Amino acid sequence: MAAEAGVSTGMVQHYFRTKDEMMTFAFGMVEDRIRTRSEAAATPAAPRELVRALLLQILPLDDTRRLEGHVGLAFLAYAAVKPAIQAGVRTDAGRMRGFIAQQLREAGAAGVDPDRAAIGLVALMDGLGMQLLSRQYAEEDAVAALDAHLDLIFDTHLGTRR
Repeated sequence: MAAEAGVSTGMVQHYFRTKDEMMTFAFGMVEDRIRTRSEAAATPAAPRELVRALLLQILPLDDTRRLEGHVGLAFLAYAAVKPAIQAGVRTDAGRMRGFIAQQLREAGAAGVDPDRAAIGLVALMDGLGMQLLSRQYAEEDAVAALDAHLDLIFDTHLGTRR
């Protein structure tokens, strides 16, 4: 990893005592960048649009977000075999699912279990992200799939369309 970053292994070891620290730091930077972009784009909006805006910041739709997607994927693969890191991943994922579920509740989405719909939406994002990173879908197709799913869980149950 040091060579890919254009620095020496010694320099990396100076800042990070363990690989766990380095991986957690890298993933934290990605989270911070997504949060910063989301907050900068945030305007008062309907719940569906808030969720859409957040998820568009996560999908690897451009070079910056593709790089972040690669870091996130590497981190999740690493965390899968590191129980000490898994708790933090669960906490972060739980916050995102909680935000989405709360937006569904605020939208009054009838006939939808907000918690399960949030789980499904996050799973959709994971799949779309993997497909985009492996260049199996065009960006516009992934966004269209996201929009169709958002329509299903927000709009259809509210009797309105975008």
